[in-house]
Amino acid sequence: MTAATATRDTPVWVALSSTPHAISYVQVGPWRTRVLQAGPEHGEALVLMAGTGGHLEAYAHNIAAFARRYRVIAYDYPGHGYTTHATADLELPDYVEHLAGLMDALSIDAAHLNGESLGGWVAVKFAAKYPGRAGRLVLNTPGGTMARPEVMERIRGLSQAAADDPTEERIRARLEWLMADPATVSDELVAIRRTIYAQPGFAESMRHILCLQDPEIRRRNLITDAELAAVPLGALVVWTSDDPSGPASAGMDMAQKIRGGRFQYISDAGHWPQWEQRDEFNQLVLGFLAEEQP
Repeated sequence: MTAATATRDTPVWVALSSTPHAISYVQVGPWRTRVLQAGPEHGEALVLMAGTGGHLEAYAHNIAAFARRYRVIAYDYPGHGYTTHATADLELPDYVEHLAGLMDALSIDAAHLNGESLGGWVAVKFAAKYPGRAGRLVLNTPGGTMARPEVMERIRGLSQAAADDPTEERIRARLEWLMADPATVSDELVAIRRTIYAQPGFAESMRHILCLQDPEIRRRNLITDAELAAVPLGALVVWTSDDPSGPASAGMDMAQKIRGGRFQYISDAGHWPQWEQRDEFNQLVLGFLAEEQP
């Protein structure tokens, strides 16, 4: 086994065990929100946000590296993971206000935001609405600027099928769609997601999560050029060689429209660069966040 293979195969909770962390539930409005915290209690805050239908374990292989410098917060969105299930459709304002409420509950005035897919979409919307509360943004294959029917239908089909019938095969199919290398979908990751999706009521919650794959709803939630221009402290936009959501040019366009924006391409990764190329990703993020403000 090579060092790279050993790193890739590191179990989620082995990766997390190298740094002190705590998982708790924080009440944010009607949402009993699952939250993981690690790192210095009074350090600069860095919030990690997963994608559609995801959960905080998507960042399991990044938390230890980030927590050496930052107060790291990873959480499950409304309707996602082990946070309260959704009983009505969730649009971007719902996610943005939930994040603001979570920061209030954790006594965080401002934070750097690292969002993958839906998380990047939420990060941009949050920074545009609350520029005084947003530090630097890291956007991993972010959503919110495209409405490609074939991609939306694929996300909706795979995700709802996995929630309706959370067999190992359906869960694995959903996760493998995200990756450049299907071998990076470990049995443990499948088990984590399968247990979440098998919760009573989660299938209905997924329907409300997936409203953003409806063309009309998606259009009214898309990120505008004005919102990109309003991002206050710059952003690192990360795209990959095998992202299934769209071409790298979409990420380049986002970076160009953000003041202080920067584009970074990662090879041999799909929609989760933080998972498949974790060492390279961690170095990029830490380097970007540590730079002096222009």
